Amino acid sequence: MNENTRHTNEAALITGGSRGIGAAIAVRLAEEGLDVALTYERDEEAAAKVVEAVEERGRRGLALRADAADADAVTGAVDRVAAEFGRLDVLVNNAALFPFGPFDEPTVEEIDRVLAINVRAPFLAARAAVRHMDGDGRIITVGSNVAVRVPFGGLTLYTLSKSALAGMTRGLARDLGPRGITVAQVDPGPTDTDANPADGPNADGIRSLVPLGRFARPEEIAGTVAHLVGPGGRFITGTVIGVDGGINA
Repeated sequence: MNENTRHTNEAALITGGSRGIGAAIAVRLAEEGLDVALTYERDEEAAAKVVEAVEERGRRGLALRADAADADAVTGAVDRVAAEFGRLDVLVNNAALFPFGPFDEPTVEEIDRVLAINVRAPFLAARAAVRHMDGDGRIITVGSNVAVRVPFGGLTLYTLSKSALAGMTRGLARDLGPRGITVAQVDPGPTDTDANPADGPNADGIRSLVPLGRFARPEEIAGTVAHLVGPGGRFITGTVIGVDGGINA
């Protein structure tokens, strides 16, 4: 990666990039000069709109349908992006499920799917990505503030899955540091997305827990990811950065 300037001909993959935080990251990295690929599970139209936004910013865009619970689909998407773009410099692990409810309700199959998407897929994607990274790659994983503190009930399975990512981030930083690849994690707090709207039925209660008194905009999470991808992130590895409005203060 270029030491001091915006990115030139670099390529990024954002998993779960068709909406919300993932879409905001895709657009922001295109603004920073990267070609951007994204994966999506179902909403082809939403994914196409993100690709259009990337291309409007003068960069190449690519959308790939991939179920993050399918191990072969995860690694296949990484390899295809590297083949299409001729390189892969940045991986952003963003795809996730948000299970909410009593801890004793999910079936074994539902538990396995959450862990496959939220934990196994980021690990497999990272393992596949490093084969294509040449000395200065960046791996960034989107976690959650609830991996640090759990503000209310019903989050046990989600917290379990997101807590695992911090261990992965620290371990990969040790494993990949000698190769010049940095690994970091961004933990958003409440963020205004379709899955967790700032005007939703539980929004006032959630907002009351945030010292800044509001939900984040997806673009604010994307801004931190852009910093980690850019020259300012060259010496940041093995760490988790909260972008949570102070909810974990």
